[in-house]
Amino acid sequence: MRILVPRPWKTEHVSTDLHDVRDPAGWGPAIDEAVHAISRGELVVLPTDTVYGIGADAFQPDAVAALLAAKGRGRQMPPPVLVPDLRTLDGLATAVPDGARALAETFWPGGLTIICAAQPSLAWDLGETRGTVALRMPDHPAARALLRRTGPLAVSSANRTGRPAALDAADAVGQLGASVAVYLDGGTVPGGVASTIVDATGPALRVVREGAISLEALRDVVPVQRLRPAPGPAPEPPAGPSGEGDDASPPPGTEAAR
Repeated sequence: MRILVPRPWKTEHVSTDLHDVRDPAGWGPAIDEAVHAISRGELVVLPTDTVYGIGADAFQPDAVAALLAAKGRGRQMPPPVLVPDLRTLDGLATAVPDGARALAETFWPGGLTIICAAQPSLAWDLGETRGTVALRMPDHPAARALLRRTGPLAVSSANRTGRPAALDAADAVGQLGASVAVYLDGGTVPGGVASTIVDATGPALRVVREGAISLEALRDVVPVQRLRPAPGPAPEPPAGPSGEGDDASPPPGTEAAR
């Protein structure tokens, strides 16, 4: 349905689309509309298994720039990329270690983000990635239905930077307004713990953020190191629903910091 939302920083209201995707039997037209919006370089808000995300075609630089602008953030914090299936891993990343592949096979779809070396031939611009890409397969049926149609999406938490991540579509609308073309309403999402982030770009797998999947669970599959904190003041706690949601930017000071 069409709803009136405020245009950011202006007084007038414009219309955008809000679609209910709680029932798979009836979400076809909603997914179609979201696919069309993505193909036009527009932004879509979608439910995930953690928080609501704001997504753009990962291969349209202007769309990714619009995503960052909608959130009020710069290129130094590039968004992670959500993928529809395990096969996409090799299309987006290069030199994927066997251990990282084993973790993906075990914990995808779910709360695991893997930082890999990006395929150098890909025509995309996610920001200042330093040649890496953070990949995750969400465990949400509507999100995966969309991803199967669109392919990889650059997705960040659906909130203005510094504000709480949206746990329902109404909150996302309130924060992002007309910067988003289509909102997919999947009801209230769990929130809580953000994804665990594993850096697979070095000689050993390292956990750079502990979250939904414990270090012990990872180590039941493959050897994984815990990132040692850098000397100096204690870092800020990992972002959750009270901050930047499920964004997968590793903590500053790591080789894969983005």
